[in-house]
Amino acid sequence: YGFQGQPMGFPGGFVPPVQNQPPMNVPIWMPIPPSIPNCPPGLEYLTQQIDQILIHQQLELLEIVTGFETSNKYELKNSLGQRVYFAAEDTDCLTRNCCGAARPFTIRIIDNLGREVITLQRPLRCASCCCPCCLQELEVQSPPGTTVGYVVQNWHPCLPKFTIQDEKKNDVLKIAGPCIVCRCCEDVNFEVQSLDETSAVGRISKKWTGLVQEMFTDTDNFGISFPMDLDVKMKAVMIGACFLIVSLSF
Repeated sequence: YGFQGQPMGFPGGFVPPVQNQPPMNVPIWMPIPPSIPNCPPGLEYLTQQIDQILIHQQLELLEIVTGFETSNKYELKNSLGQRVYFAAEDTDCLTRNCCGAARPFTIRIIDNLGREVITLQRPLRCASCCCPCCLQELEVQSPPGTTVGYVVQNWHPCLPKFTIQDEKKNDVLKIAGPCIVCRCCEDVNFEVQSLDETSAVGRISKKWTGLVQEMFTDTDNFGISFPMDLDVKMKAVMIGACFLIVSLSF
């Protein structure tokens, strides 16, 4: 996946102070957190006073030159700009270029030890609001093979709506987006709400990246905000919700 891990060899995840300025192209990783009881391995990064995740899609030159859809790759960073995870789409060329935004996919999210800590699985489903019986669904696993939650699309004639569920498919949170997701010179926000949809809990945003990048590439930037005390598994499911919204709307 083009993954470059953080140098290891220091006990307890200790990272020595930087003596020299790091090279420009080398990512700065978030320090490795200690293990936490009853926390899926790799999700400890989401418990360290993190209330925001920034997702940057990497630029694919082959896609720009040829026009063929390549497998997407993403950096997930905290508010300090430190890389928390690296994500890569696992699909074949035929599926990407024939199914487009409706394609099924597996996205593998890797931590700075090189472990696959979150797996997102999206089966082939209908992408039209005219078919409410077969709407989109994404399963979130952490560690891979252990389901921690789901993101389910809800039928609505004009608004993008989703429900975040736990591993037993109990509803936990709601997500509602704007009717028009294509806007010029401003961010597009999807509000994360309580089950009764009366209070805001967080937000998933598509960031405006400039006219040239928006017109000539499909590399986008996204932000996820959530309460610091939100269950770490639901934070992982919100990351999955962001990737589902990205694939459907952008």
